[in-house]
Amino acid sequence: MNVARLLKPKQQVAYLYSDYTLRQALEKMKHHGYTAIPVITREGRYVGTVAEGDFLWYLVRGEGGEPLQQVDIRDAEDMLLRDLPFAGRYEPVSIAATVEQLMDKAISQNFVPVVDDLGSFIGIVTRQDIMKHFYEAYLTKA
Repeated sequence: MNVARLLKPKQQVAYLYSDYTLRQALEKMKHHGYTAIPVITREGRYVGTVAEGDFLWYLVRGEGGEPLQQVDIRDAEDMLLRDLPFAGRYEPVSIAATVEQLMDKAISQNFVPVVDDLGSFIGIVTRQDIMKHFYEAYLTKA
């Protein structure tokens, strides 16, 4: 199976630009109802995926990882998403990835970001779409 068969293209996926403010990022996540969302540069390169917890821990710890501090939410208008430390989840796969590589990521991620050979974000494959594909394949064999 080819990863491209399951790909939800970039044009159909919500994502954030790394130069968004934290407020813009939170508003877009809220609008779409997502708990995690891909982050890309303006040039289209995949940077990572930001999750609700990343925002929470940043606001609690602050920029340098200091102990608990009070943060004014209005400051979120001045902080940039690229300055937010991501937890390192949601590793991408190449469009040429094997099914095994895709499944390995999908086990621990709700979706798998897909990049081209230059690291440009081209879309995602959701765990739901993978399960649906294999379920339908199972039904046709039964």
